[in-house]
Formats: sequence, C-alpha cells, structure tokens
Amino acid sequence: MKTISKKLFITLLLLPLTMLAQSTLKGTVTDKASGQPLPGVNVIVKGTTNGATTDFDGNFTLSKLKSGDVIEFSFLGFKTVSVTYTSQSALSVSLEEDSTLLDEVTLVSVGYGTVKRKDATGSVTTVSTKDFNKGANVTAENLLNGKVAGVTINTSGAPGSGSEIRIRGGSSLYGSNDPLIVIDGLPLDNRTGEGSTSVLASLNPNDIESFTVLKDASATAIYGSRASNGVIIITTKRAGKSLQVEYNFQYGTGRKFNKVDVFSANEFRALINEVGTQPMIDRLGTANTDWQEEIYRRTDFVDNNLSLKGNLFNRIPTRLSVGNTYQEGLRLTNAFTRNSVALNMSPEFFEGHLKVRLSANYTNQRNRFAAGVEGAAIRFDPTQPVYDASSPYDGFFEYRNGPNTSNFLAPATRNPVAQLLQTNDRGINNRFFGNLEVDYKFHFLPELRAVVNVGFDQEDGERRILVGRNALTGFINGTTLYGVDSYSENTRKNKLFDSYFVYNKSFNNLDFEATAGYSYQKFEFQGNFTRNRNNVDDVPGAFADPDVVLIGFFGRTNFNFKDKYLLTLTYRRDGTSRFGKENRWGNFPAVAFAWKLKEDFFKNTAKLSDLKLRLGWGITGQQAIPQGLFYLPQYNIGDPNSQYVIGGVSYPVGVPAANGPVKWEETYTYNAGLDYGFFENRLSGSLDFFYKKSYDLFQIAAFADGGNFSNQGPQNIGDMSTKGVEFSVGYDVIRKENFNWNVNLNATKFERRIDKVALGTPLFTGFTGAGTGGTSQIFQEGFTPNSFFVYKQLYDQSGAPIEGAFADLNGDGIISGEDRYIYKNPDPDLLLGFSTTLNYKNFDLGFNLRASFGNRILNTINSTRSYSSTLLEGQSLENISTNYLNTGFIQQNGENVLSDMFIENGSFLRMDYATMGYTFPNWLGGKASLRLFTTVQNPFIITKYSGLDPEITGGIDATIYPRQRQFLFGANVKF
Repeated sequence: MKTISKKLFITLLLLPLTMLAQSTLKGTVTDKASGQPLPGVNVIVKGTTNGATTDFDGNFTLSKLKSGDVIEFSFLGFKTVSVTYTSQSALSVSLEEDSTLLDEVTLVSVGYGTVKRKDATGSVTTVSTKDFNKGANVTAENLLNGKVAGVTINTSGAPGSGSEIRIRGGSSLYGSNDPLIVIDGLPLDNRTGEGSTSVLASLNPNDIESFTVLKDASATAIYGSRASNGVIIITTKRAGKSLQVEYNFQYGTGRKFNKVDVFSANEFRALINEVGTQPMIDRLGTANTDWQEEIYRRTDFVDNNLSLKGNLFNRIPTRLSVGNTYQEGLRLTNAFTRNSVALNMSPEFFEGHLKVRLSANYTNQRNRFAAGVEGAAIRFDPTQPVYDASSPYDGFFEYRNGPNTSNFLAPATRNPVAQLLQTNDRGINNRFFGNLEVDYKFHFLPELRAVVNVGFDQEDGERRILVGRNALTGFINGTTLYGVDSYSENTRKNKLFDSYFVYNKSFNNLDFEATAGYSYQKFEFQGNFTRNRNNVDDVPGAFADPDVVLIGFFGRTNFNFKDKYLLTLTYRRDGTSRFGKENRWGNFPAVAFAWKLKEDFFKNTAKLSDLKLRLGWGITGQQAIPQGLFYLPQYNIGDPNSQYVIGGVSYPVGVPAANGPVKWEETYTYNAGLDYGFFENRLSGSLDFFYKKSYDLFQIAAFADGGNFSNQGPQNIGDMSTKGVEFSVGYDVIRKENFNWNVNLNATKFERRIDKVALGTPLFTGFTGAGTGGTSQIFQEGFTPNSFFVYKQLYDQSGAPIEGAFADLNGDGIISGEDRYIYKNPDPDLLLGFSTTLNYKNFDLGFNLRASFGNRILNTINSTRSYSSTLLEGQSLENISTNYLNTGFIQQNGENVLSDMFIENGSFLRMDYATMGYTFPNWLGGKASLRLFTTVQNPFIITKYSGLDPEITGGIDATIYPRQRQFLFGANVKF
C-alpha cells in the first residue's frame, strides 16, 4: 500500500511539469520552387489527431506538443515532409512538388469533363499559371506563346490586337484556320465586335488559371464540327474557401527598336542630285525629317489587378477580381484601355451531391485606333518638314501650289503625322460573358451525374471616326475637302445550352466512364452604320445577319483496365444552319488507345517513372465559311447607292445571287505519341507523330457555263494533307532546398501539301504590293499552300542582278507569265520554344525564347521601292528603299516586283521576355508576402531578314505594326 501511495504522490508531483513540457509551435509552409506561401497544407502530429491547416499566408499554429513528436506536412501534389519537434518555437518548412503524384491528381480538361493527366489518351497539353509568359501580355493568348509544341501565335504590335493562332498548321484553304476557343465551357465566336480589338481582348489574362490545348482528333472530336483546327480550353481562376487578397501592379515604358531602311534626308538629297532631273532637284526641301521617328512615340503601360477569395456566408466559395489595363501603341494616337470584373462562385449542397459553378465576366474596352501609316512614312520626302505654319491643312506640311485647301497636289503621298493627328477614331465595347453549370450526383445512384451548362455572351460595340475638313486624308470631292464623320454600332450574342450525363463505375480491374449529351448554340449579329455623314451621297444602312444555329449530340466512353490499358471512344453528330437539308448533319467519330508500357515492361526500373504509348484516329469538321447561306437561293436588293432610275424615279433591283449545295469540310487525323518520364518525372516530355488529311475543302471554283448566276463560287472540291512531328521535354536541372532550376524545350516540324484543287487548275492568291490585281502566291497540287509564284532572276558574272532579266523556263524565247515558277513558301521548316525558370532562395529569374527556321518572306518594301523611277510620284518626291544601292534598278514593273530575289529567309530567334524578381515572404510582420520584379519585353531578335520584323502572317511583308521593346517593373502582394 505504501508503494502505491508513493507512486501516486510522485505522479501528482510530476503532472504539472509534464503539462509545462507541452509547448506551442508556430511556423510557415512555402512552395520550394517559388518560395510562395502554401495555404491549406495539413499539419498533424503523427499518430494523433492533433493537427492544423495553414492559412492563406502559409502560417500555422500547433499546440500541445512534446519534444520528440513527429510533425507531418502534407499537401495535394507535394511530397510529404516529416519534422521532429525539439522544443523549437518557430519552424519554416518548404514542400516540393511530387511530379509523379501530380500526374495522379492533376485533372486535364478534355471538353465536357476532365481526365487525370496520367490517363489522357489524346494529344493534350496543359499550361498553368506558373508557366505563363511574363511581361505586358495584354491579350490572353500571349501567355501561351512558345509554350506548346505545334502551336504558333502571331500578334501584331497594336495594343490589344488579335493574333493568328495555328495548331498544327490549320486544316483549310479558304475556310477558317482558327482553333475553337472555349472559356469555362462556353465556346466563343471568333469574330470581333465593333469597338473591340480582338476576341480575347475582353478576357483579363490575370483571371486565367490554365490553357488546355487539344491537338489531335481523338481529343477534339467531342467538339465535332468546329474542331478541325484544334481546341483551346481556357479555365479561369476558381473560388477559394479561405480569405485571400492579392494585388498585382505593373508599369512599363516602351519604344520601337527597329526601322525600315530608307534614305536619310542628306542621303536622299545626294541621291536626287545624282540620278534626278533638275525639276526633281528643285523640289528638295531643307528639313531633316525621319518620318518613322515622327509617327511613333515612347509608350506607357499600366496594369492593375485586385482579387479577393473567400467563403461567402461560410457557404459559397467565391472569387471576385477587378482589373484595369492601359496600353499605348507606338503610333502617336493609338491606345487601348480595358476595365474588367470577374466573379466565380462554386457552392456545394447536399453533402457534395449538388455542385454549382458560376462564372461571370464583364469587360469595358475603350480604344483609340490609328491607321497604318507606315507605308506613307517610308515613302514621304525626308527633306520636307512635319509642320508648315502657312499650311491651310491645320498647319501640317502637305504638297500644294497655293494658299487654300483646294490647292493640293495629286497624286501625292499624304503627311503620315497629319493623318494620325487629324483623325479621331474611337471605339467602345461592352461585353458580358459567362456560364452557370449545375452538376448533380444522384443520391440513389451516386455513379451517375447530370450536368447542365448554360452560357451567354453579349457584346455591344460602337465606333466613331472623325476627320477634320482641313485634312487631305478625309473625303474629297473634286477639290473640296469634306472630312469624315461616320458612326457604326453592332451587337453580337452567343447563347449556349449543354446537358449531359456522366456515369462512372468500377468493375474489379476495369474503370468505366460514359458521357452522353446534347448541345445547342445560337449566334446572332446585327447592327447599323451611317457611312460618311459629310458626304451627301452616302446613305445610312443596317444589317441583321441570319442566325447561325449549331446542334450537337455527343458521347464519349473511357475504359481503364488494370490502370495500364486505356481506351477512349468518342462520337458527335452535329447540325448547322449554314448548310442545306441534305448536307446539314455531319458525323464525327474518334478512337484513342493508350498503353502504360512501364507497368508491363519496366515495372522494376526505378529510373523510368513513366512510359505511355498513345494511338489515336478521328474525324473532325469545319463549317466556318464566309458564304454562310450559299445553299439558299437569294436576291440582293440594291440600296439607295445601287438603283435603277427610270423616268426620274429610283427603283431598287433584286439581283439573283449564285447558290449551290455546300457541306462540311472534314479532316481525318492519325496520331501516335509517346509520353515519358525519368527520375520521378524530373525529366519528362512527349513525342508525337501526326498525319492529317482534309477533304471537301471550300474553294472558289468555276461553275459550268450557264449553270449558275455567277461564273464561280464556293464549292467542296479541295483536298490537303499535313504531316509532322512534335517533341517536348522538361527537366528539373537542380532540385534543392533553396535552389531550383528547370528548363523546357519544345520543337515542331510539319509539312502541308495541297492534294487536289478544282480541275487541277492552280488558284492564285496573295498580292505584289504594286498596283492592284497582281498575285504573288499560288495554290497548286503537290505544293504548300501560299507558295510563292515568281520569276527566276538572272545575275551577271559579278553576282549583281540584271534588271528585267529572267530565266525563260518554258523555252519559248519570250519572258511572260508562263515563265513564273513555284519558289519556297512561308511555312517554317522547324519551330522551337525554350523557357527556363531559376529560383535561389527568394530570388527568381526566367525567360522565354522562340525560333523559326526556313520560313520565307516576300519583302514588298524592297520589291516595290528599289527603283529610281519611284523617286517621283506625280509632282512630289518619294523616298525609296536603300536596297536600291544593291540593285541599281530603274523601272518598277509587273515582272521586277515578282523577282525571286525578293523572297528572303525569315528565320529568327526571339527572346519574348526576361524577368527577375525577389520575394519577401513575411512582409508587414508576416501579414503578407511581397514580390518585386522587373521585366524586359522583346529584348532582342536575331535574324538575317532585311525587313522590319520577320514574324509576319501570310508570308508577305507590306509593312506591319512594329512590336515595341518594353521595360517593366511591378509588384505582387498577397495578404
């Protein structure tokens, strides 16, 4: 009994000491790669229920700890870290991404659903926030540029301007080659409304979480009739349950960094004195004007974004963001302003059986547009001043022979600075778009879900153009200047209703998922315009395009056997109002198979973490053609500008228009791919081979004599094939506690060939830059679309070109159009993208490079402005290209401008941006994190191309809006 009493006494004596030994620990958890705080990390004492969760700053507090306790830190997609508690009062922990685990949990959007990245069977690439391009990315697509193999994005230098986006080269000749863009389940209309700069200018890039690019038909067939050119799925940032406030600010300033090579004022005077006549010499001025300097300016860029995340009423996860972007263009008056508001909500009800997702976006764009005056700036006499105090044209120098506005000389190039400053061209565009998705998992059958998605997109735009009555670039009737006053407005609407069922079931070793649904989408477009109200002969007008309705029935099944063999079957039946009853519906099937080879052949190979073979086939469609109702017999009624006058009375006339049956373009795609990963996916990537064959392509072809109301029109005749290979690799070169470095490379090679045109007769396209009606490119069976069709230049023994001397290729002794031949094309031989990110402690550094090899360009500046005869236009002098010093040519004509010597190699290496930043993870006493950064946008380009910039669309350089070089700095604050 004494012994028991002693033990009880000792226990009671030590109990307070034991209580004192239980301590409290505070700490922070960050992302090892970026140094950013990680909210939502589970912090738990191993073997107990004692735990906590990090807040939005990555902070946690854990109490009732004893020395020797093991604390585990776990977070989805990251490796679990264990730390032994040794009575410390503070602790900082960094978690490292688990690439293998990320494949297990990361979901990839594939249209009407998602799949785990490791189970994807098609050619699908996802780019998320941490991999986006940095800098002044005003429009969303530029976040993606250079990041995905097979995807090219070409954006002009105009602020907010649209881009030419191509996935695997496109699939059409005359139809659209733009990919389908889907934002949060809402497919967009790629056309742009009045007052706006581009379709994606209405989406704030700061609101985007990820891009998913669907490239092969096995992935895109679920979108059927609009998927021949690939699909880009944009997912916006979602709501969060914990309160987070984030503010992003950027300021930048930019300038042009290159010019077209023309003669300076002094060089021009010397040239005129050397080759000009006395009247030409007498027209020389005394000024020294660089017109390319005068039309451009230093620019400002300001970008502000504020976002709030939280659990509204403790029930509704919500994200609200507001943004303001202001970007000046290089042209004197050009500016883009965007104000945006985005709201995302994702509440769940009935213990997660009912999920509701709301995405709503409002954008207000205000643009001041500026005309393309580069051509005038290149040509205008550099010995003349910008301003002339005695000028009746608002003080701007113009060619004239008297004191009045009617005393202008013609023909003559007009002052490009005057054109910019005397024109007030403004647009306003208000756009609301979004969708509401309801996802219900049946209580009585939890394997079955019903999903309804309703989307809406309305764009109201207006534009007004004012040109003063003293401007020579306005409307002129005879010798009287009237100026311009025009107004236009239009409304676009896009309505969507999707409903589908999803069934998931596991049978022993087989996982099965089936999706079946219906889609309805309607596009409306209407507007009105005044034409020029200063011209009494111009009459206002209005239009209402016929509604375009798309209806689809779709289904998809996914089979996963033993987590090794994957099979996806897809089918969509689409109908469109663009075609007649006999061709209205199209069928678009696809099948894809994937085999996780590692599980069968390399299961015990530790270094190999992933090896998956993918095979896919499918058919996709194309229905976006300019002649949307060509199947309908129509009569065009003349407006007041187009009527017959009989007996003094005007009568509108109905003229029958050509019509005929048209149907879907169809593209058959074959794809074989291999996904690989080594060293726990520290080194990973993919290799894809693809072949596309497009049938029944739209082209403008001749009708049989007397067979229609026109001699030609759109018909389904052409065929085209594309084959290529894509390669991508990512490598975490260094993975350490305070030092991480990763690199990513992608490469693409593809070839396009025209297999069939109507009657085998070539189609001519492109332009020459000289006069009207001339063509410089060709659609010819066996060749790449838009190949150059030119004359073969002859050279003397010294290698100098001989003016007017071309090879007589048909041997008839005459140089004529029959001697033109197909020479090169604008398609690149190889495309490369390279990016890298380096993090050392709180420092970060990154840049992105893009390269194109083998693309050819027709330089029309040189081909049309390298002749001494073009120094004089009417009664005014004009500047010419310094390439004249290489050719010495005198006369511009239809043959010289089509010499193959003007086809140049457009290969280039461009750095899109370089950025450097430093993060203060415990700013404001640990209440916030702050990242300060600086970025150079477009720091350099390496090329042998003699023009302004080799990155152009279509292969013909006839002056472009130059891309500016910008220097930016900014701050990112997270509370």
